[in-house]
Amino acid sequence: MLAELRIVDLGVIGEASLEPSPGFTAVTGETGAGKTMIVTGLALLAGAKAEPRLVRSGATRALVEGRFEIDAATGEAVTELGGEVEEGGVLVARQLSPGRSRMTLGGAQIPAGAGQELVGEWVTVHGQSEQLRLGTAERQREVLDAHAGAALAAELEPYRERYERRRRLAAELAELSGLAQARLRELDLLRFGLDEIARVDPRPGEDVALAAEARLLQSVDDVRLAVHTAVVALAGDEDYTDAPDALGLTGIARKALPPAVAADASLTELASELEGAAGVLADIASRLAGYEAGLDADPLRLEWIAGRRAELQGLTRKYGQSIDEVLAYAEESAARVAVLDSAEDRIAELTAELAQADADLAARAERISALRRSAAAELAAAVQVELAALAMPRARLAFEVGELPELGPHGGDQVTLLFSANPGSAPAPLAKVASGGELSRVRLALEVVLASATHGQTFVFDEVDAGVGGAVALEIGRRLARLADHSQVIVVTHLAQVAAFADRHYVVSKADDGQVTTSGVRLVTADDRLAVLATMMGGLESSESALAHARELLDAKDATGAYLH
Repeated sequence: MLAELRIVDLGVIGEASLEPSPGFTAVTGETGAGKTMIVTGLALLAGAKAEPRLVRSGATRALVEGRFEIDAATGEAVTELGGEVEEGGVLVARQLSPGRSRMTLGGAQIPAGAGQELVGEWVTVHGQSEQLRLGTAERQREVLDAHAGAALAAELEPYRERYERRRRLAAELAELSGLAQARLRELDLLRFGLDEIARVDPRPGEDVALAAEARLLQSVDDVRLAVHTAVVALAGDEDYTDAPDALGLTGIARKALPPAVAADASLTELASELEGAAGVLADIASRLAGYEAGLDADPLRLEWIAGRRAELQGLTRKYGQSIDEVLAYAEESAARVAVLDSAEDRIAELTAELAQADADLAARAERISALRRSAAAELAAAVQVELAALAMPRARLAFEVGELPELGPHGGDQVTLLFSANPGSAPAPLAKVASGGELSRVRLALEVVLASATHGQTFVFDEVDAGVGGAVALEIGRRLARLADHSQVIVVTHLAQVAAFADRHYVVSKADDGQVTTSGVRLVTADDRLAVLATMMGGLESSESALAHARELLDAKDATGAYLH
């Protein structure tokens, strides 16, 4: 329930605060004063799309804040979104600025979509566009489903899951069946590639290894010379025994040190390291000599490597930048070929699964239709009673549950709201035959009936009384008061007959300094409220007859209190 609403720089409203009644609150004011901005502000709190044009001229941003009183279960949902609940209440805020908007819940910033899912359950906003929406088949189905309640919801949820699965199966079948030629072309291409790779039979890393071997064979003479030079430097040359070498010089050093070690023990470690160095040098010399002995030029091997590399390069040009990538491609292609080869089997499986899914959906859709037909009769009868109370005793209303050409995500029903204002005319689709005033009353009657099972929700109506007046307006006021028995109702109205039934009455007034129009909101009570009601009825606020008429309206509201409450 909305406990407080604050608006800053939204539309023509500079700054305004409201504390709506837990029951029925009326918002009135002259045309253009900014009454609809109250509705817009509440819609923004409920996650409606933010438009930069809503920011008041000359302001850099607009702000809407609402403090809601919530129960423990709702508080847990707020906490899950990161918000804080204080003393059973939570602050919801929406800030608008050119180019962006921001929504916060209990001090935590949240996406507008998350706000819509949560706050949208607390607040139901019926703007003037809702009246037109009621004429659509989608909205009429939603209204009927809302009345059907939990029983229908329990059937719809598994139906939608199975409908989505059936849609996926059908899409897969269409792909396999409708793209047969493309599938065959893909198979031929994949098999050609696999055959080509199989003929070459590459090994992992083979291209890298052959490239290294080719470089060696192409430089074998240079490598041999370099290795031989290193061997001679380490171990000497048999043909030139007088030439110094590393091993010989190391041996001289080893022989020279023992007398020094005998004289100074600190040289022992160095002598030992010299012994190790001599062993390392001898090992290196031996290994280099062995490498040199096995190093031979092999023109035939080099020629074979060149041919093999050419084959491998043929693969890497088509299937990957390296042989490892080519082998990975071959593995993926083989898996894809297996899938495509089994397409016919899969088509048969999908056909059988679809047939089973269709039978299951048809059975579920029939159960949904039965629930809707039952709810349609109940809802139409209940709304009929409300329409009679709204000065439409001869109006006829029915929810026609017909068949769609094919099952959809909500079942197989085409829901049409049929309406006739007079006994002499056959019921026809609401959008085609109802006037603006009749639409207003039908919408209100539906809300009163649907809200009978709802407690604690906030309903916001923007000129639900459009197109009516007189006695009908009084009945609308009574029905809104009845709705307020178990829900919070906020109504923007231009009719005194409706406003008189409110528990709390706010007036939106505007001031114009010649450059900018600014609106404010004030609570009216007692004599001030009488004057406002008198003015709304077209009289002068100081006129005794107008004031007497206004007093009669308030007295009528009090006199019917027992009926309403």
